[in-house]
Amino acid sequence: MSDETACLTRRSRNNRGQELSAIRASVVRMTTFVLVPGMWLGASAWRDVVSPLTALGHSAYPLDLSLEPGTDLDAHVAEVVAVLEKDDLRDVVLVGHSYGGMVVSTAAGQVADRVARVVYLDSGPLPDGMSQFDTTSPEEQEQTRASVVDGLVPVPEHLRAEGRPHPFASVTQGVHYTPEYATLPQTLITCSFPADQVRGMIAAGHPFFAKLEGADVVDLPGDHWPMFSRPGELAEVLAALPSGRPSSR
Repeated sequence: MSDETACLTRRSRNNRGQELSAIRASVVRMTTFVLVPGMWLGASAWRDVVSPLTALGHSAYPLDLSLEPGTDLDAHVAEVVAVLEKDDLRDVVLVGHSYGGMVVSTAAGQVADRVARVVYLDSGPLPDGMSQFDTTSPEEQEQTRASVVDGLVPVPEHLRAEGRPHPFASVTQGVHYTPEYATLPQTLITCSFPADQVRGMIAAGHPFFAKLEGADVVDLPGDHWPMFSRPGELAEVLAALPSGRPSSR
């Protein structure tokens, strides 16, 4: 083999090595997102978020939670856990919007070995035993109870095009945590409150964000439903999150 041929061969091998390294790096960066909707919503609420995520090479599992009368929080948690186990999903970024934060809080601790990060989208981990219903005022609770029909909370007018009646039992059952939950990295994507205000609420121990000390807080200003109002920006925020679990928290 001539010196020139040997040089070209080494260069070709180096190029292939660099290409393989780049491919491995891109694969490592790819993330599996499991997207849990809030009250009244289903998997379709995430459609404009899923498209840009998958275009970037990520995997996205937008979930439809059961909205049958009598369905409680435990049933919704079991549905999320079943998806992760049935499809053998690992290193998952588990995203919960609004009421979905209650679901991911409980589910994440039950399958902590499959979860890389818990993301709260305009939501948060409430104190153990507290329900979504408990976060509202007595006046709002009375109005909600009066509106329930056949065990379902009617869809509010602003979600009429996307929503379905939501089971009242799910919002009155309290959240519960396992010890494993505390090992999971957390991110709060805040839309309704400015990030600085949220950090102050976390520091003050506000119950809406009771377990977020040390969590990442990302600002995405806007309304409470960014999957409709800012889906592209939401996808960018999710794609930029660290996906791997650090060695210690």
